[in-house]
Amino acid sequence: MLNRYPLWKNLLIIFVLLIGALYAAPNLYPEDHAVQISGTRDIYQVDQPLLDSVTAALDREGIAYKSTELDNNNGLIRVSDGEAQLKAKKVISSVLGDNYVVALNLAPTTPDWLTSVGAGPMKLGLDLRGGVHFLMEVDMIQAVSQRLDVYVSEIKTKFRQEKLRYRSVDHRDDGSLAVKFADSESRDKAAVLLRKDYVEFLIDSIDDDSGNYLTITLTEQTIRSIEDYAIKQNLTTLRNRVNELGVAEPLVQRQGRNRIVVQLPGVQDAVAAKRIIGKTANLEFRLEAKTDANRALTETYEFRSEPGRSATIEKDIIITGASVANAQASFDENGQPQVNITLDSKGGQLMSRTTSNAVKRRMAVLFVEHKSRTLFETVDGVQVEKRVPYVEKKIISLATIQSVLGSQFRITGLDGAGESSELALLLRAGALAAPIYFVEERTVGPSLGAENIELGVTSVQIGFALVLMFMAVVYRVFGLLANIALCVNLVLLVAVMSLLSATLTLPGIAGIVLTVGMAVDANVLIFARIKEELKNGLPPQSAINSGFERAFTTILDANITTLLAAVILFAMGTGPVKGFAITLSVGILTSMFTAILVTRALVNLTYGGRQLKTLSI
Repeated sequence: MLNRYPLWKNLLIIFVLLIGALYAAPNLYPEDHAVQISGTRDIYQVDQPLLDSVTAALDREGIAYKSTELDNNNGLIRVSDGEAQLKAKKVISSVLGDNYVVALNLAPTTPDWLTSVGAGPMKLGLDLRGGVHFLMEVDMIQAVSQRLDVYVSEIKTKFRQEKLRYRSVDHRDDGSLAVKFADSESRDKAAVLLRKDYVEFLIDSIDDDSGNYLTITLTEQTIRSIEDYAIKQNLTTLRNRVNELGVAEPLVQRQGRNRIVVQLPGVQDAVAAKRIIGKTANLEFRLEAKTDANRALTETYEFRSEPGRSATIEKDIIITGASVANAQASFDENGQPQVNITLDSKGGQLMSRTTSNAVKRRMAVLFVEHKSRTLFETVDGVQVEKRVPYVEKKIISLATIQSVLGSQFRITGLDGAGESSELALLLRAGALAAPIYFVEERTVGPSLGAENIELGVTSVQIGFALVLMFMAVVYRVFGLLANIALCVNLVLLVAVMSLLSATLTLPGIAGIVLTVGMAVDANVLIFARIKEELKNGLPPQSAINSGFERAFTTILDANITTLLAAVILFAMGTGPVKGFAITLSVGILTSMFTAILVTRALVNLTYGGRQLKTLSI
């Protein structure tokens, strides 16, 4: 019988509609404006007495609040609206001082029965919800210095292989290297060797009273190449760290020659984000010095978890964190935190080669951090803020090598599970090619997006209403059925966006408006084909069947081309462009489902299996 779906297809459509309604429902529960409180360090606890002191201050200022919550050393105070939120933040910040981070937040109100099945509202982007904005600067001087350190190690190895008599290889203040030789003959042989193997060097020979020297300077092109690599590597590492944080639709992009912009929508705990993203942490693996070792070839460092205790280790580095291919935090047999390390092939070879001659010796793992401290100096009677970078190295593990180590081993001696998880995250994400410093840090409040959300919702409503009116007037009963399918399409679109944890931005709202307009295209094609078949003399039931079947190929072709454009936008774009592409792609898929299956099911329910003389179309 024409225009009748089998029972299983009707049940499938009903099932999809119910699931869509379930996962779209959390968006009906608006989030509460709230203020989040967290300690800048673990020693600053957020507890009930602290919340009581905060609420007392709010009461004194006449600022009403809905409720207070404590969760994992974080406090949350819900208020009525954005204006009260901003006032509450100002009061709380003045009460708590610099030891606590007070951030704007949007607290969910989704019922427990929905969250229990994994349903949640759509996430909002930085332009709608707020979040964290960082402007970071890459230390290019340090990037070049680090590359020079690699060259120093390579040069020393070459000189030893060629049995050239050199005395020292030192950094100079102008960024060049000075190599001192025992005699001019060795110096000249070295110059020939280096000019042959290192085209990136400018090499000059110097003879003076202090000895025979070669000065090695990097070319401008090489320096620029090092700087570009540092930026690109840091971009990759930062993106990896952001992905580890689980932030949806982040923005990580280069700005100018040596700066990087990072935007994290929905992140309100700026301290936690800053600690993970901005930490220039690395590892160095070195052998403990022998008691009779030349003191000029050793260094002494304190233990990170035991101030006052120190050890002397060799200057030569076996490998660094750059050789780590994977790192996972876990616990040993005694319940102590550890990090399981997997090295890449080159790192595994270097570790195996070194430890094969060092069994029963101890190997130190140094935790290396590039930090900066703010100093104030007086210039012409005015205090000027100055950022001074420095490197902090401390031992986190000093263990005896029981057997030859390969590509897999573990690091112990860590200060708690939190440190092991953080270290594993940083190593997985990759080492930064050069230190980065925070130039600007802003927490963008959700109140900034209130007007944008209101205007966006209004635009969707107006567009939706105009489409509904057009379809009802032009296609009458068929238009009303298409309007029902269009409403279903919007519900499914919201449900899929929520399930995918996609982030809604202003361009995403534009994608929804566009989808509303495009969603009826398929129905227009189908209805136009039905009208044409009726004019050609086909009976109504045959015209309906022919209209849906013959329009299908055209609908498929049109939507596939648009979907391809959306996929390209997603692949090539970043941030808001990706948001638009996701919304458009999901809208195309849901509109095809509703236009072809849901509309057909409604038409079948209305006209299927009946003797018809005319159609209201």
